[in-house]
Amino acid sequence: MTPGMTLKARLAAGEAVLGTFVKTPHPHVVEVLAMTGLDCLCLDAEHAPFDRAAIDACVMAARAGGCPVLVRVPSAAPEHILNALDCGATGVVVPHVRSVEQARAAVHAAQYGLDGRGYAGSSRAAGYTTRSMRDHLTRSAAETVVVAQIEDPDAVEAIDDIAGVDGLDALFVGRVDLTVAYGVADGDDPRVVAAVERICAAGRRHGRPTGMFLARPGDVPHWRARGASLFLLGSDHGFLLSGAAELRRATGYATDA
Repeated sequence: MTPGMTLKARLAAGEAVLGTFVKTPHPHVVEVLAMTGLDCLCLDAEHAPFDRAAIDACVMAARAGGCPVLVRVPSAAPEHILNALDCGATGVVVPHVRSVEQARAAVHAAQYGLDGRGYAGSSRAAGYTTRSMRDHLTRSAAETVVVAQIEDPDAVEAIDDIAGVDGLDALFVGRVDLTVAYGVADGDDPRVVAAVERICAAGRRHGRPTGMFLARPGDVPHWRARGASLFLLGSDHGFLLSGAAELRRATGYATDA
């Protein structure tokens, strides 16, 4: 990662970005993870119990630690996007973007302008009234990240249109949901792999970065070679489980009680 560049600029430059999901809605977890050298964190408000107060506290912890933080919002509803960004999140990951219209709506909801994101100078994002409107609008346009999660067959069929939407900073492959949607039980099923490759190819054609979650970190080079650059791998829950399991192995304790 290039020092001094924003996450938005790093994505646009195609730099490899490594982050993880946060499933526990507590600022201490974010505070610790912000010290690890990861390039970004993603609060999972879609699949974990993050309300606005928890998002607010966790974003504050990430910002204090100097770590960019995305929020995977519960839905594409404008109020969810507004809440995350007003709290000071670097950007949003919008789930289940199925069409070019939905992609455009997500970008619109994250940007200031006519019928777009509502303005409040009293938010953390705006510096609690300490920044001028001009400064905040300029900074928001330069730094806010909007990621469309592609996890439905409809989205795969429309991927070239979606990838071409102006203002979209990245595509993100929801491989598990794609697996379920295609009616298979293995993320390595040829139909799923073909869909992921199709998404990456569209990203390359349109100059749009592609990201993904991978169950096997060792697969990163394979997908990096196919144009993926944003990898949100593992989670705080996974680190707890794997750390405890490693402790048992290291001390010679059997895994069975």
